[in-house]
Amino acid sequence: MKAPKARTIRPRGTPWILGLIGVLVLVPLALILPLAAVAAVSGLAIVGGALLWRRLSTFAVAQEVVSKEIGVLSQRLVKLEAVTAALIQSRMQDSATADGSARPPDEAVKALDARFDAGIEEVTAEIGILSGIVRELAAVVASQDGDIARLRVQAQAPQPKPVAQAAPEPIRPRPAPAAPPPPETEPVAPPMRLVPRTTLPAARPSDHFATDADAALLIEAFDGEGLEVFLQPVVTLPQRKVVAYEALARLKVGDAVYAPETFLPVLERHGRTTALDRRMLQRVATIARHLQGRGSPASVSYSLTPHSLFEPGFLRSLGRLVSEGPELAGRVVIALPQSSWRSLDAEQAALLAGLRGRIGFVMDRPIDLRFDPTALAERGITQVKVAAALLLRPLDREARPDIALEDLVTSLARAGIRLVATGVEAETEVPDLIDLDVPLAQGGVFAAPRAVRSEVLSASPEAAPPPPPSPDPPPSPPPQRRPFRDFLRRAG
Repeated sequence: MKAPKARTIRPRGTPWILGLIGVLVLVPLALILPLAAVAAVSGLAIVGGALLWRRLSTFAVAQEVVSKEIGVLSQRLVKLEAVTAALIQSRMQDSATADGSARPPDEAVKALDARFDAGIEEVTAEIGILSGIVRELAAVVASQDGDIARLRVQAQAPQPKPVAQAAPEPIRPRPAPAAPPPPETEPVAPPMRLVPRTTLPAARPSDHFATDADAALLIEAFDGEGLEVFLQPVVTLPQRKVVAYEALARLKVGDAVYAPETFLPVLERHGRTTALDRRMLQRVATIARHLQGRGSPASVSYSLTPHSLFEPGFLRSLGRLVSEGPELAGRVVIALPQSSWRSLDAEQAALLAGLRGRIGFVMDRPIDLRFDPTALAERGITQVKVAAALLLRPLDREARPDIALEDLVTSLARAGIRLVATGVEAETEVPDLIDLDVPLAQGGVFAAPRAVRSEVLSASPEAAPPPPPSPDPPPSPPPQRRPFRDFLRRAG
């Protein structure tokens, strides 16, 4: 059965040719007889509106025909389903009525199989023909909808009116007046050329410290006592128990306190980022020692700037920092961005490998979620910090992991790596993170960053109080049975 080919409606060439001829005729007419040109344009607009109305009526009739054809196709599909059901039922009845003791002859079985195969082939052919007809109808309907929408826009758009120009004055024998001076033209800017940048980027005018005077004030505050340390806790989900802290640098200039996003560009231009990391790590060690003296098992992490990895002797100084305080093993954690972990050279990888067991490693600031848990575990990474927006919002194809997010958390945990969701600022995001089995989280919804007291940072390592000895620890109390509602109240 050959399906009739649907007629596709395409834009006709005659209206376009007439429109082009009208433009070629009306332009000279507008220069000579403006009123006649206005009347001609009005007449053309009326004729064009009538043609558009006619085409719209034709499209409406075509759509009705298409809808009727789709109804016929649906009826044929129902009939095909009935034929298929009848064939299957006849096959089942023939097999049921067959004698169980004596098998039918081979000729009868072959005939039954041939009849069943022929019915299936006929149904398959009918379905293929109908699918082709449906595709053609869909293409026709789509093209008609596009033509109708385009014509409606053209019909609603205002018709351009020709600009009436005054007729040229006749030439008189008197001398022509002096020509007015030409208007001053604006200078045209030369085309821009993309030149590769070989120096550090200059400060943007919108920066807080764009001028040299403001940058000098910031550097003076940094060299003085302007550097402050804020702590933000990392909690477990769903219990929200504090297990670690992240040290955040803040710079106080005058009465204002600035975040790293504001003052780091200035420090980069003046080569002070490594000095910032050295000072922050010393204070992180002091805070970790203070927490140990209070009996807290929480660790303290700090995000290094990528430039410090290329500073000679910086990674070796980390080993000396921990060797001076063996009690800080595992309590001081450094975080590096994903790009830095991927671009480590042999010397940097060897120096970081020598710090394993004494300093904890974290990967943060990821650009995608394509993690290799085995490779990260070989580097000694125990945590991966990912922004909550990357976990809960749709990602680009390049940034998506090769597996589902739930499986990603499980694969990281199987390698001994815990996922930390950072930047959690809304309470509605917490249940979604719990559904993804994210074990740790950090953000303003749990606790905002708070400044560390100056007496804690000024305490020397010798002045830190040692933990009180406990030769005879008291016996642990017996476990208490608590209702499940109490657990839900504490988790919520």
